Amino acid sequence: MVKILAKNKKAYHNYFIEEKIEAGIVLTGTEVKSCREGKISFKDSYCDFDNGELYIKGLYIAPYKHASPTFNHDPERDRKLLLHKNELRRLIGKIKEKGYTIIPLAFYLKGKVIKVEIALARGKKLYDKRETERKRDLERMVRSELKKGLFK
Repeated sequence: MVKILAKNKKAYHNYFIEEKIEAGIVLTGTEVKSCREGKISFKDSYCDFDNGELYIKGLYIAPYKHASPTFNHDPERDRKLLLHKNELRRLIGKIKEKGYTIIPLAFYLKGKVIKVEIALARGKKLYDKRETERKRDLERMVRSELKKGLFK
């Protein structure tokens, strides 16, 4: 059973998603409790390599409100992602290509474990964003016209 804790809503607007990967994440106790409450913000978060390991940078997990300030976590610390070595090597090769980045898409519970869905993505230009929005608006108008026509 999968329960989605948080989604990166801006990712599909700002990037072309090429490939999705499930990864584990290293969290402290108060971070886990805060994640289960859905207190996660993806604003400006991305993944980067450091000494051959993948880390999420810029991810904000709010401090747990029931913990004392001395035992609470740093909300914006870098968090290590857990992937197999061959997956890491493949991602490093893809990142070296121009225009690719790795971004977090969603946090979810899989059983009792918190997982992160990350994506290999390529940034959209302004005209790409406009085109996507134009297509979405057109589909919305067609659906509403069909709905009006069917229920008259």
